Amino acid sequence: QVQLVESGGGLVQPGGSLRLSCAASGSIFGINAMGWYRQAPGKEREWVATIFKSGSTGYAGSVKGRFTISRDNAKNTVYLQMNSLKPEDTAVYYCNLKAGSLDVWGQGTLVTVSS
Repeated sequence: QVQLVESGGGLVQPGGSLRLSCAASGSIFGINAMGWYRQAPGKEREWVATIFKSGSTGYAGSVKGRFTISRDNAKNTVYLQMNSLKPEDTAVYYCNLKAGSLDVWGQGTLVTVSS
């Protein structure tokens, strides 16, 4: 059974930075992609960023240039570096892993951007 555990959320002032981590554990073979999604209060979950098996990355337009996704293959961990944070970035951030037929979600970590 594959599990994802996110960490790194918290309260930060506008313009600040946070780094989220997502560690995958269990029997994992052939990860195709890992990514981050977020869900703000009263809104639907939305895609934030993805890093593919090849190492290529993709970002939502709202975070491009401010957020960076990276990974440590040896640790089965993916990171999301978030800079120049805005109040509209406030949300629960979820990690996602796709491997073959597996589509696994973490429990989420809350990011609050407020002065």
